[in-house]
Amino acid sequence: MNIKRYISLFSLLFLGILSYAQNDETVTFEMNLSKDVLGINERLRVDFTMNRDGDNFVPPDFEGFRVLMGPSQSISSSWVNGVRSFSKTYTYTLAPTARGKFTIKQATIVIKGETYKSLPKEVEVTAAVERPDGEKTVDDVADESLHLVAEISKTSPYLNEAVTVVYKLYASPSIDVTNFRALDNPKYNNFWSQDIPVTKYDVQNTTFDGKSYRSVILKRVVLYPQKTGELEIEPLSLDVSLQIPTNKRDFFGGRIFAQTNKTVSAGNRKINVKPLPTEGKPADFSGAVGEFQFSVTTSKTHLNASESLQAKVAINGKGNLKLFEIPSLNLPSSLEVYDPEFNESVRTTLSGMEGNVSNSYTVVPTFKGKYPIPSIAFSFFNPKTEKYQTLSSGEIMINVLEGPSSGAADITGPISNNKQRVVATGDQFVFNKIKPNLTAINNQYFFGSTSFFLWWLLPVLLIPLAILFGKKREAIASDVEGNKIKRANKLAKKYLSAAKKALGSKDSFYVALEKALHNYLKAKLKIETSEFSKDKIASLLNEKNVDEATREGFVGLLKNCEMARYSPFSDVQMQQDYNKASEVISQLDKQI
Repeated sequence: MNIKRYISLFSLLFLGILSYAQNDETVTFEMNLSKDVLGINERLRVDFTMNRDGDNFVPPDFEGFRVLMGPSQSISSSWVNGVRSFSKTYTYTLAPTARGKFTIKQATIVIKGETYKSLPKEVEVTAAVERPDGEKTVDDVADESLHLVAEISKTSPYLNEAVTVVYKLYASPSIDVTNFRALDNPKYNNFWSQDIPVTKYDVQNTTFDGKSYRSVILKRVVLYPQKTGELEIEPLSLDVSLQIPTNKRDFFGGRIFAQTNKTVSAGNRKINVKPLPTEGKPADFSGAVGEFQFSVTTSKTHLNASESLQAKVAINGKGNLKLFEIPSLNLPSSLEVYDPEFNESVRTTLSGMEGNVSNSYTVVPTFKGKYPIPSIAFSFFNPKTEKYQTLSSGEIMINVLEGPSSGAADITGPISNNKQRVVATGDQFVFNKIKPNLTAINNQYFFGSTSFFLWWLLPVLLIPLAILFGKKREAIASDVEGNKIKRANKLAKKYLSAAKKALGSKDSFYVALEKALHNYLKAKLKIETSEFSKDKIASLLNEKNVDEATREGFVGLLKNCEMARYSPFSDVQMQQDYNKASEVISQLDKQI
C-alpha cells in the first residue's frame, strides 16, 4: 500500500512540474525570410511563426513588394515525451517591384491579451538572375506561359486612314486559363474608334517566340487617327485566373495543379500618323480618305410641273465614310428643293469601314421648261496610291413637260455668269387670264336681289336654334347632381395627376398620393392637414358630416401611403389605391 501511495504522489508531482514548465514557456513570435538577397525576377517567402495561438494578426505593408499569395496558414501540434509543442505560421509569397534595399516591417499579433511584434528585417533586391537549375515557382511559370499582345495593322498610317488593333492572349499548352476580366480598357484619345464585337472566343494553335502556344482574340477595334504626329494607344490590362501544374502528385499519381492570378498588359503602343500631302490637294477636298465611287442620279428626268423627283448624291466604297461631308447639289433657282435626307449603310470590318452614304433631295419644278442639274465633283485621298483623286458626275437635264411658263426662255445649258433668269415670285408678275369671266355693264344692285332676301330670312332661321341652345343650357344648369359629379371628377384628376404618372414606382406613387390627399383637404377646408394625425383627420371629416364609408376610405388610403414605405406593394395594389383615391375625392367633394 505504501509503495502504491508513493507512486501516485510521484506521478502527481511529475505532472505538476510538466504543467508548470509548459505554462512558464516563453511566448515567441518571429519573422523568417527565405533569403536576404534576391533578384528582381525571384520570389521571396516570408513566414510569421508563433508558439502560442493568437488573434488579430496584422501583417506589415510589404513596401517594395507585391503580394502574390498569402496569407496561407499552417498549424503544427505534437506531444514528445509528455511535452506538448505548438507552432502556428502565416506565410506570404512576395514579388519585388523595384531594385534596392527594402525593410520588411513589424507584424503584430495578440496572444493571451498581450500584443507581440516581430523584428523588422532588411532585404536586398538585385538585378535579374539566371536560375537554370532552380525550381520554378507557380508565378515563374505563369510569367513565362502567358502573354497579352496588341497587334497593329499599320504603325505609320495617314491622317484618317484605318488602323486595326487586335488584342490576343497567348497561353502555353501546359497551363489552363479558367477566367479573365478587364482591369482597364484603353481610351483612344485623338482617334475615332469603332469596336468590332467578339461574339465567340475561338482558340487557335499557333507559335509565339518560336514555341507552341494557344491564342484567342479578346478584343478588336478599328481606329481612325484624327491628329498627326506620334500618337499613343493605351494598353489593355487583364486579370487572368490560371491553373499551373506543379511537381507534386496526388494519391493516385496525378499531377496537382496550383491556382493563381496574373495581371497581364498589352503594353503601350505608339504609331506615327503622317499628314496628308499638300501637293495636288483639290480645293473641294473635305477629308475623305479611302477608295470610293461617286454618282448623282435622279428618279426621273421627264415630269410635269408640281410633280416631284428624287435627286440622289451617293458615295460608296472603303474608307472613313462617316468622317467627311457629301458634296451638295447646285440646282437652278426655278426648282424648289427641300433639305436632303441622309442615309447610310456602313459596316466596320478589320480593314475599316465599307458601305455607302448618300443625300436624297426632293425636287419640285414650278414651271414648264428644261432645267440642267450641273455636274459636281467629289475628291478623296487614296492611301494605296498616295494620291488625290477627283470624280465628277455628268450633267442631268430635267424636262418639265406641262405647267405654267416662267416667262423666260428655256435653259438648255449652263447659266452665264453675267446673266440671271427672271423668276416670277409672289404678285410681281401675273399671268394673263385665259378666261376673264367678264360681266355685263348693267349689273343688278344688291337691294332686291336674291342675296338680299336670303340675308333677311337668316335671323328667322336662327331663332329656333337659339331656343334649342337656351333650353340645353337650362337643362345642364338645373342638373345640380350631375354638375357636382363632373366637378368632383375634374378635381380628383387634378390632384391625382402626379400620382398617376408615378404608377409602377412604389415609393414615388405613394409619396405623390399622400401629397394629393393632403393638398385636397388643404384646398377644400383652408387648413394645413399634413400636420394632423389620421385620427384627427377622421374627426375633422366627421365634423363636416362626411359619411362613414368615405371617412374610412380616406384614412385607409393614408395608412397605405405610410405602410408602402416598409412593405412591398404590387402594381395591381397601386392601381386599386389610385382608383379608390379618385372615388373618395369625388365623394368628399359632394359632401363638403
